[in-house]
Amino acid sequence: MSDGVREGARAGEVRKISSGGPWEDSIGYSRAVELPNGLVLVAGCTAMIDGRIAAGGPYEQARAAFGVAVKALEELGLGAEHVVRTRMYITHVRDSDEVGRAHKELFDAVRPAASMIVVSGFIDPSLVVEIEVEAYRPEAHRGGAG
Repeated sequence: MSDGVREGARAGEVRKISSGGPWEDSIGYSRAVELPNGLVLVAGCTAMIDGRIAAGGPYEQARAAFGVAVKALEELGLGAEHVVRTRMYITHVRDSDEVGRAHKELFDAVRPAASMIVVSGFIDPSLVVEIEVEAYRPEAHRGGAG
C-alpha cells in the first residue's frame, strides 16, 4: 500500500515516496527520492510485499522487485522507459541468468547501464535478489526545475 509523496511536491524541491515497506520506518528511508535536477533514486526493492515474500525463485523475485521499483516511479509520473541505471544484487551466481532474463524483459528496449553483484545475503534470508534503479526526468517535464 502506498503512502504517496511525503514532501516536496513543488518544482525545485526534493520529493520522497514511501511504499509502506516493512523496513522504511524502522530503518528510516524512502522508497524513492527525486532530486530537483530530474534524477530519481529508487531504494533497494525486493519481492517482500505486504510483509511477506510474494514470489518464489530468482526470476519471480526479480520480476516482483522490478514491479515495486516501477510502481514507485509511476507515483512520480515516470515509467521503466525513464530508467538509466539498474543494480541487481543476487545471493548466488547461479541465479544470474534468471535475474538477467527478468531484467531483459523489462529493459531490453531501454538499455540502462546495469550491474549485477553477488552478495552474501539480505535482511531476510528467503530473499535471493534485490534491485535498485535510477531514473531521469527530462527537463521538459520538470516544470523548469533544474
